[in-house]
Amino acid sequence: MKALEVLLSKRWILKSKDRELYYSIRDELPKFKSFLIEKLGFQVVVNSYLIKLEKIPTVAENWMGIKEFSDKMEYVIFMTVLMFLEEKDMGEQFVLSELTEYIQTTVEVETIDWTVYRSRKYLVKVMKYLVSEGILELNDGSEEDFAKDGISEVLYENTGVSRHFVRNFTRDISNFKEVADFEDGDFIDTDEDRGIVRRQRVYRKLLLSAGLYRNENTEEDFNYIRNFRGIIANDFEGLFDCNLHIHKSSAYLVINEGSRLGRAFPEESTLSDIVLLVNDLILNRIDENKLTPAVDESIVLSLESFNELIEEAKRLYGNGFAKTYRDMTTKEICSVVTEYMLELGFIEYIGNDVKINPIVGKVAGRYPKDFSDT
Repeated sequence: MKALEVLLSKRWILKSKDRELYYSIRDELPKFKSFLIEKLGFQVVVNSYLIKLEKIPTVAENWMGIKEFSDKMEYVIFMTVLMFLEEKDMGEQFVLSELTEYIQTTVEVETIDWTVYRSRKYLVKVMKYLVSEGILELNDGSEEDFAKDGISEVLYENTGVSRHFVRNFTRDISNFKEVADFEDGDFIDTDEDRGIVRRQRVYRKLLLSAGLYRNENTEEDFNYIRNFRGIIANDFEGLFDCNLHIHKSSAYLVINEGSRLGRAFPEESTLSDIVLLVNDLILNRIDENKLTPAVDESIVLSLESFNELIEEAKRLYGNGFAKTYRDMTTKEICSVVTEYMLELGFIEYIGNDVKINPIVGKVAGRYPKDFSDT
């Protein structure tokens, strides 16, 4: 895997975990550092114990976040642990009871009671994640024992990398109230539709999202892609095994087999196959004039109608599914497929409806007849 692909696919490279990779990335960094800074507006943190690329998306999307976490309280506990570690030196040890007391007295959004099993499970999940990311080292004991009785001690050691987990912000965030505040934070006091900011916004969107869709909010960005398509293609194709595809109302980086850049679709899984079948049913509806794409090639359906497509895919092709999916109830398979498509950026919720993004037609291997490349 190329050094740049490694930086993009990992949170960071710790010298303590992979010394050879650390030095390899550090040596290769000058070859693409200007691309990261000038075209993406990304900073690279390099010090004596880690290398980290600050990957900043244009907008927050469904697939972003810590995949190991499923409840907001896990994020609250996680951030509280990072606060706790701010007061600890590299290599300093502490026991779990010291941390649980700190969390209990610090968290204000919800009362935390360690006698409640659910609270202990939240903490255990967070602690395991901290260890897996190299933020903590487990010296003695077991989190599972604490999950069972709420009193077992565990001994940890602070590695010192926790202070690099949260990205560096260009302004004071203490008054931020919602996600949009963070999205706009990098562009404060700047004309977003001109110059370097627009370029970085476009490059980030192409690199970090499933695609860039043309609408009233992205018209200028889409025009930028069409006007500078040659430069953009050379930049990306010179660094990655990919191709820039520009259509009437959408643009994508299509990853080739030689690339290991992030997650690719389809994956080698039954769930990917099911999604392809659902996508094909959507395109059949378009061919039959039962569904009509909007000007931007998207389609908006009620959640009920969208679930009917998934149900039909199971009814028509379910005998070929892996047993896990064959045995699922209608409600279960609709939930799993919908969550997966949200994660991939194929669909998104608009109120109580489902918006099907244009990428559905592209990954299904064919296009609606009136939506050709430009």
